[in-house]
Amino acid sequence: MAQLFFKYGAMNSGKTIEILKVAHNYEEQNKPVVLMTSGLDTRDGVGMISSRIGLKRAATPIFAETNVFDLIAQLKDTPYCVLVDEAQFLQKKHVLEFARVVDELHIPVMAFGLKNDFRNELFEGSKYLLLYADKIEELKTICWFCHKKATMNLHYIDGRPVYEGDQVQIGGNEAYYPVCRKHYFHPEINETNLQSEH
Repeated sequence: MAQLFFKYGAMNSGKTIEILKVAHNYEEQNKPVVLMTSGLDTRDGVGMISSRIGLKRAATPIFAETNVFDLIAQLKDTPYCVLVDEAQFLQKKHVLEFARVVDELHIPVMAFGLKNDFRNELFEGSKYLLLYADKIEELKTICWFCHKKATMNLHYIDGRPVYEGDQVQIGGNEAYYPVCRKHYFHPEINETNLQSEH
């Protein structure tokens, strides 16, 4: 039975590696998939799914005006699965269209993305995926500064943490760090300071 999946995690939690692995596993069994990603992420060009370890694949970009249901419904060959990277950048209408892909076309959709932005607010896409997904899974990684689980994304500009600004600011390791709650609010307290407390 087809379902809508939302797999979320902080930066560096392996979301892109996972999506590429799932695509490979399907294709190895001669089961075609559709890879999609946000048209907003242009770090490696529009419509590219790229991991930090260097793996990349071309994907169909999703823009504000894209109707993902129509796009998938019109395909000549029905895919076994639709895989969506950078799902946090989806609009509510895209999430509802992907739900229709599952419910009306009976094609599973697996969406991967961040849950919260650097201001610790939900992204629009993530908010509606949390509401409409059949299955939700957290992909875990550890805090940049300690051994705890990272649940937030800390934004840095010129070596200083930033907590305000536009929600969509594309960047990688040079601009964002996965952090636990304590280090989100106090990034100046690093592991060395923690050890001297005990």
